[in-house]
Amino acid sequence: MAVPSVTNRKRLLAMLVLFTLIFIGLIGRLGYIQLIWGKELQRKAVGQWTRNLAVYPQRGMIKDRNGNILAQSGSSETIAARPSQIKDPKGIAAILAPILEMDQDKLYEKLSDTKSSFVWIKRQVTRDVANQVRALGIKGIDFTEEPKRYYPNRELASHVLGFTMKYAEGEDGLKGQDGVELYYDKYLKGLAGKIVMETDARGREMPNNVDRYIPPIDGLNLVLTIDQVVQHFTEKAVNDAMEKYAAKKVFAIVMDPNTGEILAMANRPTFDPNDPPRELGYEGMQEYVKNFAAKDSLDPGSTFKIITTAATLDSGVMTQGNTFNCPGFRVIEGNERIRCHKAGGHGHQTFAEAVENSCNPAFVDMAMALGKDKFYKYIEAFGFGQKTGIDINGEAQGIVIPREAVKNLDLARIGFGQSISVTPLQLITASAAAINGGYYMRPYLTKALTETKVDSETGEEYEHIVKEIEPQRLRQVISNETSKNVAEILQGVVENGSGTNAYIPGYRVGGKTGTAQKYGEDGKIVQGKHIASFIGFAPADNPRVIVLFAVDEPQVAVDFGSVVAAPYVQMILKDTLPYLGVEPVYDDETTELNRQVKVPDVMGMSFEEAYAILDERELKYLSGDSVGADTVIKDQMPKPGAMVKVNTTVLLYAQEQSSEDSGIDQEAADGKVIVPELKGKSIREANNILVSLGLKLRIEGSGVAVGQDPPAHTQVEPGTEIMVEFTMPGQ
Repeated sequence: MAVPSVTNRKRLLAMLVLFTLIFIGLIGRLGYIQLIWGKELQRKAVGQWTRNLAVYPQRGMIKDRNGNILAQSGSSETIAARPSQIKDPKGIAAILAPILEMDQDKLYEKLSDTKSSFVWIKRQVTRDVANQVRALGIKGIDFTEEPKRYYPNRELASHVLGFTMKYAEGEDGLKGQDGVELYYDKYLKGLAGKIVMETDARGREMPNNVDRYIPPIDGLNLVLTIDQVVQHFTEKAVNDAMEKYAAKKVFAIVMDPNTGEILAMANRPTFDPNDPPRELGYEGMQEYVKNFAAKDSLDPGSTFKIITTAATLDSGVMTQGNTFNCPGFRVIEGNERIRCHKAGGHGHQTFAEAVENSCNPAFVDMAMALGKDKFYKYIEAFGFGQKTGIDINGEAQGIVIPREAVKNLDLARIGFGQSISVTPLQLITASAAAINGGYYMRPYLTKALTETKVDSETGEEYEHIVKEIEPQRLRQVISNETSKNVAEILQGVVENGSGTNAYIPGYRVGGKTGTAQKYGEDGKIVQGKHIASFIGFAPADNPRVIVLFAVDEPQVAVDFGSVVAAPYVQMILKDTLPYLGVEPVYDDETTELNRQVKVPDVMGMSFEEAYAILDERELKYLSGDSVGADTVIKDQMPKPGAMVKVNTTVLLYAQEQSSEDSGIDQEAADGKVIVPELKGKSIREANNILVSLGLKLRIEGSGVAVGQDPPAHTQVEPGTEIMVEFTMPGQ
């Protein structure tokens, strides 16, 4: 046998090495495919021979604090198709189009789109429509259920709840778009499941295929701090104010001052979260869906005087024993004059009277006594210039002039609520801290996250608490003693001062009025446009509820917070307090406030003699004419013998008033009241006359009365509102 030559042996060795390298390369490649690339290839392969149909979870319910449902998810059926399995797309389109109320040509395009393995035919159809299609038994037509969000109370608490966007493809299902729907979206939405089926390369279902079902995990439920009943009381009030004053905006917040829980939050304009106004575009929608109570900044006006009062007393720079003299203005930095709202000023007044009178010069004195460092310490501690931390996306933080940049004039204006911008939410939270013992509580909207479970023994559903949210006390801002004093002073504002329209018999109500300026885009004050507001709370000696109510640009001549907003705070408190189990208490103090006295006959007396007698009877007085040394009283209103509340004002005249002037026709039918003639009377005079007769005043304009409705001498029921038109003399 011939021995291979050296050359051949080299060739054989080279071939052996080459084949060995190729073999090693193939083994390496196979190992890489199996071990490294295998998972990805397997995933792609599974994707080629299987198709997934999403099964969406139920979005969690949203309930009020008492378990009433505010938002829930139902389910609606959706019809899909696998075009590769549709044998006669044109004929099937003709059959389905009238049932689904779809254009036949467009339906045919979907059914014949063989490039797509799966297409949506019609989403969120009724159960009846789905059953009609199901009964036809068409191969290639599939059905799945999709969640649909329902808000059974429509506009109620819509700005708190927010809304969801229409169903989107993918695993997220319904997505929160605002309010708690957005803030808690990751808890509410749950996890999607799916139906997995085997198909061939063209997407056709394999024979003897068995679908695999991976169930979805439903979302958690939210239990809010909102009370549906209190929310209803609040919405009723904001609706009425919006309509009555043709306002630009109205908003209100009701809070438990001891916990920071929001019991109600309402805004107008409003929207129905079942059908949000998407057609208006993003900017247009904001006019309706934006929660102004938490996302708008505004000048607080005189409601901020609550904070100045608390800071002044707590710091010790003044006590309730301090007095003020108000000539009608204060001069700051040599030439800047800050005026009082009362022409001629309030004169000499105690600390409490200054707050009751809402006297700007007195609050300038308080701010200047505090100084920049002390005042800013309290401003920051009360939470201004920073977010409250409430569970709302997009909360504003207000605007506070930097401490290093603030001047004396700025500081003086901040004292009575100008040169600072706050959110309504910041303002009510800070005011709550001023009267709840001094504690700054984080405001919040959600009490708990829960999940619905089934009792294994009884089969009944129950709510399992996953996470409970407790009240959070962030800091103590003022002492308990100071807080008690502030509440008592603010009670005097309602009983004796500018907040009398919020008074409720049997309840100790405290509060503060506010009439804030508005600024244009150029930063200048807009004349004639204000935000009228009122903050009220009760009972003043143990606060259970605090309410902020504001009306933006009320279309009325007299737009003071005392006239426009205070009556609505009274309305909300009057409904809410009994509902929460706070019963009226007619103790010595409240009985004193409602005590009635008989009006004495002072006609024929000098004004000085009359003043002394009226003082003795605890009645106030107002002269309707110029008073000379020898002038005697010829007429009075109310008439002698009338029973009125203590502190009622008696109008005194130096000349006899005709029956038309004094509103006579003294006798009326049983239970009726004669409407007096108010022509020529000032707003204050008209109000005093009507109050003494048990009637109410609605003001139109300013100046002196020129007309009224109902007219004088009409017989009306007690409590009737009399519209009086006022005009400035010479107009």
